[in-house]
Amino acid sequence: MGFGWGLGGPVTTDPATAIPALNEMSNTEAIGSLLYTKYAFLFQMAGLILLVAMIGAIVLTHRARPGVKKQNINDQVRRRRGDAYDIVKVKPGQGLG
Repeated sequence: MGFGWGLGGPVTTDPATAIPALNEMSNTEAIGSLLYTKYAFLFQMAGLILLVAMIGAIVLTHRARPGVKKQNINDQVRRRRGDAYDIVKVKPGQGLG
């Protein structure tokens, strides 16, 4: 008894033969049935390709770059309201200059 993945038999030329009657199952059930039975290997390969693409995007965006300002969580937590802005009293008729 051998174990392994294999692609299904030959594809029929009539795509309507793979679709069950409307009263037998809903669209969601029909898509799930096709994805997890006949096209399970292709579905898993598509997931693997997307996983590799996601990891590649993370690696490319998290490389060390000089001159980039980094976030300091301790400074943000210790910040007080008075540190965020300055109150300036402007006399009427006078600009901020």
